Parts: sequence; structure tokens; C-alpha cells
Amino acid sequence: MVYQEYPPIPALRPWLDCVWTCRVQTGATPLTHQVLPDNCIDILCQDQHDASFAVGMMTAPIAVVSQGRVQTVAARFKPGAAARFFQLPLCELNDGRAGLQQLWGRDLAARLDDALWSDPLSNMQRIAILQDYLLLRLRAGPPLAPASVAVHAIAAIEGAQGLVRVEGLARQLGVSRQHLAQQFRQQVGISPKLFARICRFRAASLGVKSLAGQPDWAQVALKYGYFDQSHLIHDFQDFAHSSPEAWLTGRRA
Repeated sequence: MVYQEYPPIPALRPWLDCVWTCRVQTGATPLTHQVLPDNCIDILCQDQHDASFAVGMMTAPIAVVSQGRVQTVAARFKPGAAARFFQLPLCELNDGRAGLQQLWGRDLAARLDDALWSDPLSNMQRIAILQDYLLLRLRAGPPLAPASVAVHAIAAIEGAQGLVRVEGLARQLGVSRQHLAQQFRQQVGISPKLFARICRFRAASLGVKSLAGQPDWAQVALKYGYFDQSHLIHDFQDFAHSSPEAWLTGRRA
């Protein structure tokens, strides 16, 4: 597997975390890799018939199985940004995928597929094409509105690496907890509490990879804002389907 990330063009930087490409070449044995929840939504376009789709917010890890030769060009949206491009409640995409024909219409999805795969192109050419279509979709949408409550909440949660209380955040933003949760489900896909948990888990899982030797998991839990080690273990079970020890051993293997 060859995976590469690239920065988006300036016009899409408010919306995209990155654009990326992946090339998988396997023999008879399929290649499996685990993808953990990351609070993002991606569009993936693959060199197979009608293989352009969006992957919604993940609340659990998924095992992606590839076999044969598969090329992918994709865009990863910043949290809350995909709603601008799909114009549907993002909770409808949670833990699943939907074809671009369904989300953008058959004509636009087919034109994108033809532009990407009808001719031999470089990765950079395909990335440019995908971003052109994202710009087309962006400009076809309604006029931009002021930043929503959900956007402000995302910034606060990410800035604190998930260490916020939803009740306090709602009070800070001048809305009820129920209103904040509803806005999050529509514009982000999941609840603000779950979003914060995934933020905290990602900080912890990335942080422990840099530790030498066998970590003191109680200290790791304390460092990343968990009440105790059992809460850290619970998040690893939910978001990696593994104990912290087994996850770290697998990463170092």
C-alpha cells in the first residue's frame, strides 16, 4: 500500500483537512488494515465502476479489505465541513457510506468518474480534478451563513483535545444542551459528547506511540484527562477494539 497526503488548494482549505491518494497492489491474499474513528468524513473515488462514495463519521473502527489493484483519490473534510457539500443531516451517514450518485446526482458523479479514470493521469492531475468538482459543488450551494453553534463547539472541543463538559460548553455558547446536540447531529454527524471522546482518544493513542518501553497506563490516563485507567481502557475497546497494551504492541510490530 502506498498512501500519500497533500494540502488542499487555498479555496478549499477552510473545508478540507487534506486530499490523499492510495494505491494498493495485492496478490491472491487480501490486504486488511484497520481505520480508527477520526471525527472526519471522506470522499473516496476509486478506479472501479461507480466506486465514488462518501464515508460518514465513524463511531467504531472498521477493517478495510483490499484485493487486486485499486487506485484511490480522496478528500478528507474538516469536522463539520462536509455538510456544506452534501446538504443532508450528516447523522444519516454515520458508520456507513453513500454513493456520490445518491449525494450529488447521477450526472455530476458520472462526469467526475469519467474525468478521473478515462485517461491515464498522474496523482496530482487527479487531485486537481477532484478539487475542481468540490469547488463546483461548493459554489452551487446556498450563500455562506455565519459560523454556526456547532462550528464554534468543534473549535472549543478540538482546542481542549476533548477535555470539555458538554453542559458547560452549551452555556458558554448561549444555547441549551439539547440544541447543541441537535446541531451537532445535523452538521457533524455525532453527538458533541462522542466527538469529544474521540478527540481525547486520538490524542492518547497518538501520544503513547512515542513513548519508549512499557507505558504506565495509569499515568497515561491521567495525562490525557481520563478519570482513571479503566476509562482509558474502555475508550480503547470502543474505538480500537483492543486493549491499550495490545494496540500499542500491534503498532510497534
